[in-house]
Amino acid sequence: MKNIAPDIVRQRLLIEGYFEIPVDETTIREYFRAITQALELRAYGAPTIFAPATGMGRAENMGYDAFVPLIDSGISLYVWTATQFFSTIIYTCKAFDEQKALATTRQFFHVTTEMAYASF
Repeated sequence: MKNIAPDIVRQRLLIEGYFEIPVDETTIREYFRAITQALELRAYGAPTIFAPATGMGRAENMGYDAFVPLIDSGISLYVWTATQFFSTIIYTCKAFDEQKALATTRQFFHVTTEMAYASF
């Protein structure tokens, strides 16, 4: 991706994988706490977590959509509970350790298979 604003610091990391732990709203709050602490990022508000009611969409897409605002941007997390799949995007205006983000996410969600990720 071409950097059309080199004077603006931003780092983005997309991570996807299959998790092996039960995930609910409490788990999502704990993940946001773990990842922000590991990357030394500061949240300025509580996470917003959405769980659409049964019947609002396709059953295979049921799960959670979540976001935590950071002083330095934000983190979004999407969870498909039926397939135990997650997708998270860490977007910051502050540099962070990508390997630490991957390791923290892998450990937190007990990912034992391959994780896909992309920096942009």
